[in-house]
Amino acid sequence: MKIRYFSICAILLILLESIPSMACTSAIFTGKSTPDGRPLLWKHRDTGELNNRVEFFPVSKERKYSFIGLVNSPSEGGEVWTGTNSEGFSIMNTASYNLQEKNADMEDQEGVIMYKALSCCRNLKDFEKLLDRLPKPLGVEANFGVIDVEGGAAYYEVNNYEWRKVDANDPKVAPEGFLIYTNHSYTGRINEGSGYIRYATAKSLIYSNWIKGGDFSPQWIFDNLSRSFYNSILGYDLKDNPSAVMGGWFVDQDFIPRRSTSASIVVKGVNKGEDPLLTVMWTVLGYPPCGIAVPMFVAAGDNQPAPMVKGSEGNNCRMCDETLQRRASVFSNQRSNAKNYFHFSLLFNSDGNGYIQRLKPLEKSNFSVTEEFMSKQYENGKMDAASLVELYKKISFGDLIK
Repeated sequence: MKIRYFSICAILLILLESIPSMACTSAIFTGKSTPDGRPLLWKHRDTGELNNRVEFFPVSKERKYSFIGLVNSPSEGGEVWTGTNSEGFSIMNTASYNLQEKNADMEDQEGVIMYKALSCCRNLKDFEKLLDRLPKPLGVEANFGVIDVEGGAAYYEVNNYEWRKVDANDPKVAPEGFLIYTNHSYTGRINEGSGYIRYATAKSLIYSNWIKGGDFSPQWIFDNLSRSFYNSILGYDLKDNPSAVMGGWFVDQDFIPRRSTSASIVVKGVNKGEDPLLTVMWTVLGYPPCGIAVPMFVAAGDNQPAPMVKGSEGNNCRMCDETLQRRASVFSNQRSNAKNYFHFSLLFNSDGNGYIQRLKPLEKSNFSVTEEFMSKQYENGKMDAASLVELYKKISFGDLIK
């Protein structure tokens, strides 16, 4: 009866909150909250374009710095939705829905601004100058999360004409050393916007780990946030008792991962004074419960791992295509309201053969070999770009999981 009650509540929630086309969950963890003092920038992307890939952008007339970034596969250039550059400047965003009135002259320019920022910014001050000098209206209503190699870490709540900084290093703002954002802004119109349930879910999971003295790492974030099926309204986690989920199906509503999720990225920055090229952009393409994290580096230049970048036969990348094939079986019924349900037992079940469970050992191996690799780089004090070729020979891309 308890599970049936939860299911009914979840169904009712569908009537209460629509899903914005640009709805993401994110967090910044400063070095104060990580075991090695290196900051983390997490972006869990929800969007109408599920086909994503990573692209390397070299220095050019329009780009002062080289960078890697998450792009929509059909992209013709000039937009990035999370990225890091050769100077260790990293940026992501979440859409906000409570910073300005609607019917703006320009909208959805967040990707353009992040592309420009990665092209020319070394630190937070550079980003602030960029926001000031760009022509107005900016065409954005967003929260931009930024970290740099100088220890800077902040969110910028930005609308068409102005911005406000929320500093993750300010103990009055973030005493624990982290900030969480979904689809509303702290300084925006109160009780408006979106993503409050996902915000409460992420906050509950993060604070639970923090109060127990747990570490925050890219691996923890993917395991406990990007693939979480805890709902803060229901106070229930589907993973706690998977056999009790009726028929193996559940309502896809207000979980962090959902049918509109296209990627999840954790950028691990560096300590002050370290080589910026030691920054790692851990990337899961496609629906994270069906995908696997791969380390990406600006230092690899044009030699990014082939499964993560544009293929020879089209704009898509192999990694995202394979992840979305698995996802298709999870969201297999697209008739009318049936699209609001997902086959949870294919992701996680009491037999231990769900996609999450089968992919976990492969991803664990990726973290293990990368940790060994990065320990040597940290010890040497700089990135040995040539050795990345050997690292990628040891990385799994989840090919064996169908």
